Amino acid sequence: MEPESSTEATDVRIAIIGAGFGGLGMAIRCKQEGIDDFVVLERGEDLGGTWRDNCYPGCACDVPSHLYSFSFALNPNWSHIFARRQEIWEYLRDCSERFGIAPHIRYHHEVQAADWIDAADHWRLQTSSGPLTARVMIAAGGPLSQPSVPTLPGLERFAGESFHSAQWNHDYDLRGKRVAVIGTGASAIQFVPRIQPKVAKLHLFQRTAPWVLNRPEHRITSVEKLLLRNIPGLQRAIRHGIYWGGESAIFGLVHDQRLLKPVESLALRHLRNQVTDPELQRRLTPNFRLGCKRVLGSSDYYPALTQPNAEVVTDPITRVRRQAIVTEDGVVRDVDAIIFGTGFHVTDNPMMQMVRGREGKSLAEVWQGSPQAYLGMTVPGFPNGFLLVGPNTGLGNNSIVFMIEAQVRYVIGALKAMERHGLSSLEVRPEANAAFQQEVQARMPGSVWTDGGCSSWYLDANGRNSTLWPDFTWRYALRTRRFDLNHYRARLDLSTRTPSEALALALA
Repeated sequence: MEPESSTEATDVRIAIIGAGFGGLGMAIRCKQEGIDDFVVLERGEDLGGTWRDNCYPGCACDVPSHLYSFSFALNPNWSHIFARRQEIWEYLRDCSERFGIAPHIRYHHEVQAADWIDAADHWRLQTSSGPLTARVMIAAGGPLSQPSVPTLPGLERFAGESFHSAQWNHDYDLRGKRVAVIGTGASAIQFVPRIQPKVAKLHLFQRTAPWVLNRPEHRITSVEKLLLRNIPGLQRAIRHGIYWGGESAIFGLVHDQRLLKPVESLALRHLRNQVTDPELQRRLTPNFRLGCKRVLGSSDYYPALTQPNAEVVTDPITRVRRQAIVTEDGVVRDVDAIIFGTGFHVTDNPMMQMVRGREGKSLAEVWQGSPQAYLGMTVPGFPNGFLLVGPNTGLGNNSIVFMIEAQVRYVIGALKAMERHGLSSLEVRPEANAAFQQEVQARMPGSVWTDGGCSSWYLDANGRNSTLWPDFTWRYALRTRRFDLNHYRARLDLSTRTPSEALALALA
């Protein structure tokens, strides 16, 4: 049943875009701070973001469950060390109900345009269910929200079934079908072992072999859950241990790539233990430094590829026919279905086209292929606009929920500053943003992401890493702990003030 939407006011103080981890985390903190004049605009019929949309077989988190959750809402009832998609989705639904967010969510409200109206100091948003205005806009749609499908010659003429892993067609029966899987990223490594036993033939088209570490699927026992529920601090201690383990990876990823060699040896041993055929081993051996692309974990991916009905294809695809795929070596493979595990539009998210700032320019026009924002959250020329999980705040070594909570605290600080000083708008100063960008990019040379020997979705159209945070996450949390008004241009809200109040605010 579709969740109930709130009564729809057309003018609100805060509009939060997206009801995933970021949007819900922001909404919960607003409620905790006594801020009730906000809405969460969600394009779908339910909350959950990527954990609603990605319902492919085997979908699970690759960050341990005890850390991939809000720090203020620990869950002692996870069934596995790496939580399944359904469990995470249910966890987010529970958080929404527990913290009273459900009445604020407007479903079927896809934001189609957002324009800053400078004369009125507010955002004008056009949604699929009508317009509204908001004094503050917080974009929490996330970088993994727009599926990316490669441009393949002839794809439009393919007569079989085709879909992206984030738009899985559960009505299509894969049993006995000849299936092409394009892409070998985090999604494919999970669904390939689930569909391989069902299909007649599995052709896995691989551009580059990923690094894969063994990941045992430990089920959390009832005794362990009992201990987590009844021993004060136990789950938080486990959470801290996982967190600091992830932080230690920065030494190799950023400071000295030689420190990654022991982990690479473990991954190669895992490959040799599960794949004995020398030619298949060669095809599945990465030719770049571990961490240059996202490191994957699986105990059943390699075994699935060793089965008689599976084939790993490394020759590039040249064209798609009505019922076949042709590769550069001239081989024609007849297929009934194509499944794309090709990731998302991250550095070229369509959202960048629809958000327009004070000068009428979109984020895409301002960024020119290289997204950037002060602390990953605010952009010069876009007053009262905040991004969650914005440029250079993604992670390849730890839980993104940690970063989200740090950003939410910062935005709350900005909202409090606006209220305390009677401000109608805040806009980050260009010089503050420029200094931050210089600092971030100065950390990139020598890191595995820019000098690891691969081309990844971390890099934007200009070859710049505008996706990941190149440092310890605890340092980011310290940087965003307090909102510093000195880094912003502020405009007083004099519309509701008497002359004496306006003077007092100006001098405050």
